Amino acid sequence: MGGTIVLDETVTKTASAGSADGIGGHAFLEVAFVPTLNGKCPVRDVLDRLGDAWSVLVVLHLRAAPCRFNALKRRIDGISQRMLTVTLRHLERDGLVSRQVFPTNPSQVESALTEMGHSLAVPIDALTRWAADHHRSIDAARSAHDGARSRHMVG
Repeated sequence: MGGTIVLDETVTKTASAGSADGIGGHAFLEVAFVPTLNGKCPVRDVLDRLGDAWSVLVVLHLRAAPCRFNALKRRIDGISQRMLTVTLRHLERDGLVSRQVFPTNPSQVESALTEMGHSLAVPIDALTRWAADHHRSIDAARSAHDGARSRHMVG
């Protein structure tokens, strides 16, 4: 079962299912990219945001409920106040997070996922499960690779 899906005038996806093109019997999408008006590949443009050090963790922590800034900072191990601020601003600019400022002294800010942000949480949850399921195998593969490299360099 294959077909072409036109997402917009710049991106066309061709679905290939059960063909020799699939890997291990899994279907995949072949994507033909045409740069957008700003010259960027649309997928790379979005993945650049999601591939930064903190965006995925912020989305994961906001998927259950809105959260105030300091509570979110405490939940995300290792993030600085500046990086959380920058990450939230980027996610807000991209339409994934909304913010509400409460008129307190000092003011408090609560961040929440937008509808689009919640839709992003679905594939992120799948990736998170995959990472948890495969972490030991990846760690073992890294150790084997590093051990083989060090033996090769010595010998």
